[in-house]
Amino acid sequence: QVQLKESGGGSVQSGGSLRLSCEVSGFTSPDYCVAWFRQAPGKEREEVAAIATDGTTNYADSVKGRFALSQDTENTYYLQMNSLEPEDTAMYYCAAVYGRSCRDWSVASTYNYWGQGTQVTVSS
Repeated sequence: QVQLKESGGGSVQSGGSLRLSCEVSGFTSPDYCVAWFRQAPGKEREEVAAIATDGTTNYADSVKGRFALSQDTENTYYLQMNSLEPEDTAMYYCAAVYGRSCRDWSVASTYNYWGQGTQVTVSS
């Protein structure tokens, strides 16, 4: 059974940093794409970033240069978020789908597995 568990959310001031973690388990193949999405109150869920098995990353324009994805050797994926802005305030979700690449990475319906989310609040 595939499971995704996010952690690391919290409250910071504008310009601050946070690192989110997504711990994945239960995959029967080493090839899967892991992505982050976010959803602010009253807004649609939007893509943030994704990382493929080969380490290829994709980022939304709104976070390029500020957010960075990485992975450790124990199936934990990190989203380092720097220079946070109030507009980054949202519930952040980790998502995953089997596959060697992150094709259609920005489309939420691409992903079969989702975590419960972790809240990020940035105050001005």
